[in-house]
Amino acid sequence: MDTIFALATAQGKAGVAVIRVSGPQAFEVSQALCTKPLPIAGRGLRVLVDAAGNVLDEALVFTFTAPHSFTGENTVELQVHGSTAVVSAVLEALGLVAGARMAEPGEFTRRALENGQLDLAQVEGLADLIDAETEAQRRQAQVILAGALGDLAERWRIDLIRAASLIEVTIDFADEDVPVDVTPEVTALLAGVKTDLEKETSGVQIAERIRNGFEVAIVGAPNVGKSTLLNALSGRDAAITSEFAGTTRDVIEVRMDLAGLPVTLLDTAGLRETDDHVEGIGIERAKDRAEAADLRVFLVEADEVLDVELRSGDIRMLPKADQRQDSAGAISGKTGQGVDALIAEISKNLQKRSTGAGIATRARHREAMLSSLMSLSEAQTILQRGSEFYDIAAEDIRSAIRSLEMLVGRVGVENLLDEIFSSFCLGK
Repeated sequence: MDTIFALATAQGKAGVAVIRVSGPQAFEVSQALCTKPLPIAGRGLRVLVDAAGNVLDEALVFTFTAPHSFTGENTVELQVHGSTAVVSAVLEALGLVAGARMAEPGEFTRRALENGQLDLAQVEGLADLIDAETEAQRRQAQVILAGALGDLAERWRIDLIRAASLIEVTIDFADEDVPVDVTPEVTALLAGVKTDLEKETSGVQIAERIRNGFEVAIVGAPNVGKSTLLNALSGRDAAITSEFAGTTRDVIEVRMDLAGLPVTLLDTAGLRETDDHVEGIGIERAKDRAEAADLRVFLVEADEVLDVELRSGDIRMLPKADQRQDSAGAISGKTGQGVDALIAEISKNLQKRSTGAGIATRARHREAMLSSLMSLSEAQTILQRGSEFYDIAAEDIRSAIRSLEMLVGRVGVENLLDEIFSSFCLGK
């Protein structure tokens, strides 16, 4: 494989910038810039020079001998001063060394996958960790990156291999008396894996919401203070407010962190009958987004009925508390009355939902587990038909195993890799 290099820290001025070099000639390529021998399996200060001998910088150099590195290859990390000029000069000098080239997006992580340092689920966990904006996202990504999903898949895989081997022994010795009936053990193994898979599959949707963010829609008639409330919740003028009804004609989104959870607040058009074509489009969009939202906050009078029906968990409040003599159960984005209580209620509601999250976080994970579940259900049905059908049951179990191997990227995911790694930066 080629020896690759890239800036592993963020672009722009900083105290320190890290340039990573990885591949079979990582030591030789890095040595070409150092005036003294590299510190093997350690660290040390080295002066970096270009091909003409001009001093580029003094760097703290770390060396990692394969397989004891992120990529599983020989790796060198150059910690240089983080000025744009220094970083550019060092990268340019590396590019002129024979056998080295600039890394492509995600190429370091892809090599870690190919060298067995990470499974595919861990790669996705790493991408999520880099993108994490809230505490809940960070915790979730750390669990995946630590290999929890891969460990689960391996445990299920071992149980299914055991079940398949027991059945195949019965098939191989069909003409002889097998001393032990394997059906009870096989049935128990399949049932255990199936139960675990059903539980994990049911938690994917919530886990995916933690990763991508919950949506909370503010719903109500025109001019009840929805946009003012959105501005109060977000702490900035995200939406235009006025005394004229129908000001909001599209869905306005504000992303924020509520109690460590990622939440996108939606300010929707006021719900009413209208002859205005453009406003009508906004109202239809409002209804669609409200229906799809995880939670809705309704600003409505006690006897008011809207086209969007309340669901379990939705929050209903009276609007414009500042204009009421009795403000119990009311909220005002203008004065802030009731805003803290609403934030606490939304946070409590979403945290309660988050407890149902599984380890798996993506639609791809869910599809692989559902495929495995389908094969296990088929195998259980076939087993009940008797030993003469055991060969079919064994094939169904092997199909379930292949689905689990797809979950962690062992087989059948080549078409996904380019898409997954294209989201990574050059330094990863």
